[in-house]
Amino acid sequence: MTAHQNGTLSTEASDFLLNCFVTSSSWQQWLSLPLSLLFLLAMGANATLLITIQLEVSLHQPLYYLLSLLSLLDIVLCLTVIPKVLAIFWFDLRHISFPACFLQMYIMNCFLAMESCTFMLMAYDRYVAICHPLRYPSIINDQFVVKAAVFILTRNVLMTLPIPILSAQLHYCGRNVIENCICANMSVSRLSCDDVTINHLYQFAGGWTLLGSDLILIFLSYILILRAVLRLKAEGAVAKALSTCGSHFILILFFSTILLVFVLTHVAKKKVSPDVPVLLNVLHHVIPAALNPIVYGVRTQEIKQGIQRLLKKGC
Repeated sequence: MTAHQNGTLSTEASDFLLNCFVTSSSWQQWLSLPLSLLFLLAMGANATLLITIQLEVSLHQPLYYLLSLLSLLDIVLCLTVIPKVLAIFWFDLRHISFPACFLQMYIMNCFLAMESCTFMLMAYDRYVAICHPLRYPSIINDQFVVKAAVFILTRNVLMTLPIPILSAQLHYCGRNVIENCICANMSVSRLSCDDVTINHLYQFAGGWTLLGSDLILIFLSYILILRAVLRLKAEGAVAKALSTCGSHFILILFFSTILLVFVLTHVAKKKVSPDVPVLLNVLHHVIPAALNPIVYGVRTQEIKQGIQRLLKKGC
């Protein structure tokens, strides 16, 4: 037993218990199969993309290095979240230790922010390629990729670090059941006996600062690209330029939409089932990861040809 600040006695929790779907426990049964298939697809497709870019010399270009980083982030996010969720579904392994929970919380926040930042830099790459094609080789080069990687790591590692630190410093007593499949900051901090206003404010401010600024710059880039494309007079130039950017924009739009829906369901949680945000939270860590390499593989001719050449070598 431990004494809390207000003088009452309470039992100090030693670990957390993840309780996925409170009102719809049957969701676990039908969700486990598609979730495991999406996980395998995400891991296999991203691994294939990484190997293809690594082995194909023609793909050793800044845009594909950024795409490799995106695949690496997707793999880490999937491995951080989905195996634990499947373990809960299949084996009822709901316990998670404090260190493991706060580590998962940090990786989710940090890597999602890094993914958003990577999308932003890829949009900038397309902007330079289409709006300033003659200057592209001098602006987007290997040195740019190194600087971009340092920026992505530094910004997001430092900005998201306070989230798990603030949560870990809270006093957890009595309740230790997290109403979620994962250690989301809001779900964990609400179990604390302490005031969590600072935690929620930092999560909100940090999230909108990082993801919000990325989204503004992404859409600004594509507005400028669209304006430049519409000015092109050469036959087929508009179609080619739009095709080049199409795959990027589809994935960015999907990434943003599912995140926006998740935020809105949290805001309107009294009007929707509490299991809906939980479901969206899980799916947001696997669906974009499964779609990213497929969309790029199908819509990017160079990657498609690289995969075909690797398959021929394998045969």
